[in-house]
Amino acid sequence: MADAALLTQANLLLRGGVALLLLVVAILLARDHGRVVAGKLGAAFALGVSAYAICSCASIHAGLGLWAAPVLALSVGNNLVFWLFARSLFDDTFTPRPWHGALWLAFAALGLALGFVFEPGHSPLARPVEIILTLSPLVFAVLAAIQTVASWRADLVERRRRLRLFIVAACAGYITLNTLANILGAAAAAPLLANTVQAFSLAVIAGTVAWSLLGVAGGEALFPIPAPNHAPRPQAPDASLDGADLALVAALERTMTFDRLYRQEGLTIGGLAQRQGLPEYRLRRLINRGLGHRNFNAFLNAYRIDEAKAALADSSQARVPVLTIALDAGFSSLGPFNRAFKAETGQTPTAYRHRALVHPAATAETFNPASASRISNSA
Repeated sequence: MADAALLTQANLLLRGGVALLLLVVAILLARDHGRVVAGKLGAAFALGVSAYAICSCASIHAGLGLWAAPVLALSVGNNLVFWLFARSLFDDTFTPRPWHGALWLAFAALGLALGFVFEPGHSPLARPVEIILTLSPLVFAVLAAIQTVASWRADLVERRRRLRLFIVAACAGYITLNTLANILGAAAAAPLLANTVQAFSLAVIAGTVAWSLLGVAGGEALFPIPAPNHAPRPQAPDASLDGADLALVAALERTMTFDRLYRQEGLTIGGLAQRQGLPEYRLRRLINRGLGHRNFNAFLNAYRIDEAKAALADSSQARVPVLTIALDAGFSSLGPFNRAFKAETGQTPTAYRHRALVHPAATAETFNPASASRISNSA
């Protein structure tokens, strides 16, 4: 009995601490990084985990009264939020779609129906809905892991890469182990012990994540500094670079400008590092601190879009299809080109070409003179 009472007290204390800590994290993320997608999703994820810490403890959840429904909804829908948060951490250009919101509402509705309708009424739908909600965290954990592996190497901010990897791996691991425990019946066999271990694991992860999200400062922060729409790309090198680094940055720019290596299909950070005779970690540092890019694909697209802008503004190429210009510049298809071009300029390639040919003076004002001067016409 004494052991059971001690475990119960520890469980309540840990869950209460986790819920409070992550509520503070959510507030601080919304305050300090609420202007960027990753900051918003990070705040939503922290709020959802806080709700889960409360909701997964029956004694706490039972005393919530009318608050039980929204807390349950936040908890059930948070697995989707975790996946979206992982995507936004590794892609500064990621934007949630309306169907993401609809999917969150669907999971929240299933959770509310299970907790307040199906289980109390002993409905035959209770079991299939329970299976869906039990397996969904595992599905979203796998999706987040895939996203991590697929885009991790393109991230140029070294400390951010390590912190992001830990956050995603720890959270995905926790979700996976918790799901497997439910499937295998470990939680049912020793519910109090399983609940306490779960609460302890959650507290460790929450504390580390809180430190990671709030303790990384300056240009290596997890969240990008918001900039005005379609602002010029940063070109000023970081003050931490020495003369040798600046010479390597200049050599890299010459390679990209004159050899047009950005046109090479499937070019990777490893391939470019080999071409420059540099270790991969050092090339990441040069591109990030010397040229101001946080992502390797964004670095390549900067040169590609400069070439495309020059070609679209060239009256001698007025009849060249936009697709041809996109492929010549190094894009694999029209869709990614259109999205990257609009994100950079605020216009579609067709609208940009029309404005450039009809009002060349106005378009010239939007060009980056340094980049425009180094790009010749598209082949």
